[in-house]
Amino acid sequence: MTGIRLTAPAPGWSIDADVVVVGSGVAGLTTALRCAAAGLATVVVTKARLDDGSTRWAQGGVAAALGEGDTPQQHLDDTLVAGAGLCDEEAVRTLVTEGPDAVRRLIGTGAHFDTADDGTIALTREGGHHRRRIAHAGGDATGAEISRALVEAVREAALHTVENALVLDLLTDAEGRTAGITLHVMGEGQHDGVGAVNAPAVILATGGMGQVFSATTNPPVATGDGVALALRAGAEVSDLEFVQFHPTVLFLGAGAEGQQPLVSEAVRGEGAHLVDASGTRFMVGQHELAELAPRDIVAKAITRQMQLHGTEHMYLDARHFGAEMWEQRFPTILAACRAHGIDPVTEPIPISPAAHHASGGVRTDLRGRTTVPGLYACGEVACTGVHGANRLASNSLLEGLVFAERIAADIVEGAPWDGTGTDAGSPAPSPLLPPESRSTIQRIMTRGAGVVRSADSLARAADELEDLHRSAFLKAGAAEPKDAVPGVEAWEVTNLLLVSRVLVAAARRREETRGCHWRDDRPERDDENWRRHLVVRLTPDRRLVLRRTDTEAFGPVQPSGAPDCAATGTTHPTPEEP
Repeated sequence: MTGIRLTAPAPGWSIDADVVVVGSGVAGLTTALRCAAAGLATVVVTKARLDDGSTRWAQGGVAAALGEGDTPQQHLDDTLVAGAGLCDEEAVRTLVTEGPDAVRRLIGTGAHFDTADDGTIALTREGGHHRRRIAHAGGDATGAEISRALVEAVREAALHTVENALVLDLLTDAEGRTAGITLHVMGEGQHDGVGAVNAPAVILATGGMGQVFSATTNPPVATGDGVALALRAGAEVSDLEFVQFHPTVLFLGAGAEGQQPLVSEAVRGEGAHLVDASGTRFMVGQHELAELAPRDIVAKAITRQMQLHGTEHMYLDARHFGAEMWEQRFPTILAACRAHGIDPVTEPIPISPAAHHASGGVRTDLRGRTTVPGLYACGEVACTGVHGANRLASNSLLEGLVFAERIAADIVEGAPWDGTGTDAGSPAPSPLLPPESRSTIQRIMTRGAGVVRSADSLARAADELEDLHRSAFLKAGAAEPKDAVPGVEAWEVTNLLLVSRVLVAAARRREETRGCHWRDDRPERDDENWRRHLVVRLTPDRRLVLRRTDTEAFGPVQPSGAPDCAATGTTHPTPEEP
């Protein structure tokens, strides 16, 4: 344990439970439903409303070997290729083997997927898949349908939910085991202000961290809160350098910031073409799957074309679909394009890559356990080893389903607990950044650690982030401190700074190009030295320590500070810090 906490008032109220789930996407709500069904007192905490997380924005669907002739082995093979040599094969095998039944249980919960004329689940293709294995709903509204079904099930089960609540930090007992969380409720419902949920099991299902970049497909709530909490609690994170930039995001102009409209890969799966301004297809001949190559390959190809032509976007051409197909198969995307003055029925869609999905996160084992006893992670906040260096399209919703069920099973099988939470012995709270630092961090990360990176760009980003980090400490230590006032915006930007520093530190250390980590100064993949994971932890004196594993496999997850049989034992601290 680091003992590091966000600066916040002491909890003024508390709830007791067996399990607290932080997040209300597919991972969080599936875990909560399974725990509650086993008779555990379960509390769901979510940053906005129950249906406002990243799951709702998922368009493409859920990948699983559900079609005739498809097998888990074929799904595994496609996942390993997309992961560029860094997938943990045991984790992938778990995903693809248990995935089909997990999808069927989701259907049993009430999710309605699109069907073919014969009544079977309609399946499509996306990048990196050699078969049609993507189950979708509402044409291109799969996430919205999954969210609807799970939210309804949670409400029918009368689970205790706390909405509009930002999680702050982990509580621990005298032995350093998880004992709950602190959180701040934003003036809604029966609770208000800072409080606590006391529970022996905490599941982080907080989603991604796309808001570290200026342009992202992630909703505004995706500020890396779960990863930051885990780091402060002493947990290990891994593979944070592998941020997937979705190749086809609706281009809204060079200065566009915040959440951008996604144009699902399923559009290419149904036959859309990537073209330049002259209408020439540029993916043909670059990969056997052309437009359906893995996302990192497509994003790089689009970026190269933009550099070659001196433009800020390319185009996705699906005019040949016709109006009826657009209206029936992709109504959400059609509406988004038309809302921005673009009609894909009659004109190509301007697109460019934008930050989309974190392949890395809080390091877990196959039962979702982190290196902090009692703390679990699931979904995009977690790093299970499934995604490797580049997530295969539509594996994320499946990962949430499969590992949520495994976490619930582990908790149900666990020993009873009768402790209470404490933050005794913690040092002075960590200084906060002012809210206006958010845009500064986003610009630093977009310039220095975006689609294309280099030693120089990453070094500049690291220096600029360290300046922000040091500035917070200097202001806090001044004779008349002028540090930021505790509040949601200050807590979010402080979390963004921490996860950004980890991402840049790992990206600087990985001196190769692999998957969605593209170093233009190190353009080749280096399996001899870098078919390894980078694992990062935060020390009590706020240093970031990096180590490299011996193989692409994760090895066992052990309590923080214990020797790891998969580690080299070499640490790589960041530059000197306050």
